[in-house]
Amino acid sequence: MRRLLLSTALLPAWLLSAGLALAQAPAPAPSAGAPSGAPAGAAARPADPVVARVDGQEIRLSDVRDAAGELPDELKNAPPAMIYPLIVDQLVAQKALVARARAEGLERDADVQRRIARAADQELQQALLRREVAPAITEAALRARYERESANRQGEEEIHARHILVPTEAAAREALAEVRRPGADFAEVAKRRSTGPGAEQGGDLGFFKKADMIPEFANAAFALQPGQVSEAPIQTAFGWHVIKVEERRTAPAASFEDSQEALRQAAFEETVNAAVERIRNAAKVERFNLDGSPIRAPGLMEGATPPAAAPAPAQRR
Repeated sequence: MRRLLLSTALLPAWLLSAGLALAQAPAPAPSAGAPSGAPAGAAARPADPVVARVDGQEIRLSDVRDAAGELPDELKNAPPAMIYPLIVDQLVAQKALVARARAEGLERDADVQRRIARAADQELQQALLRREVAPAITEAALRARYERESANRQGEEEIHARHILVPTEAAAREALAEVRRPGADFAEVAKRRSTGPGAEQGGDLGFFKKADMIPEFANAAFALQPGQVSEAPIQTAFGWHVIKVEERRTAPAASFEDSQEALRQAAFEETVNAAVERIRNAAKVERFNLDGSPIRAPGLMEGATPPAAAPAPAQRR
């Protein structure tokens, strides 16, 4: 929140996460005294009314909406009537502080001017990049990107596995020996021996992807084929596991709706990086040493490539 400089000091914590509801609030309705369909005039409320004045400086409804739009959106459904007066108080305090700072001549302070210049530069950079990025993150652009990448988009492999979790290696080896006996039922052994989640369901973990489990468990489980049981117990931070894989499958590729946020992030980063590279390469850049002196080209003794020898002039006959 760059513009709401005093928000943490002047507003309640819950207000800092509100605002979009006010930003999206409808424009004020015509006053009761104005007939329906009457032209704008003295009897109609202005579209952007003045909501406060500080030493003659106006604060308008549009200022309140702009400030609200910069707040986090956790409480975006909070009633605007609850947020409105607090944001106005915030803007009044800001106007008063700015007026006092100007009265004391702080805008002429060299350090303040440098900070203002940096802030202005940052806003210009962001405005330019927002304009560059906007066409790449529309829904139509993201759908087109999804379609282009769909041929290479494959679902991840999943396995359906069961496990027996016990606290010691000795207990795990006993369980492993039991499930390896002819006719043994892994699920039944898990119900009796396992201390982990899902023991009552025979240690059933359902289908999962490799990234869903901790590496030690995942590596051992994904090394097995359907019907196989781990050769030895596997130790993790939770204890000792005996694993059996029931099925393997490839999960369906993610839909556009499920992929939309990842597509937006990828398009955003790609477009920003390309824009920065293009604009930087088009700029005329001169570099100097940190003391402002010209950068000296390295000499031959410092590894510089010697210039190519000029061809000898042709001799006349």
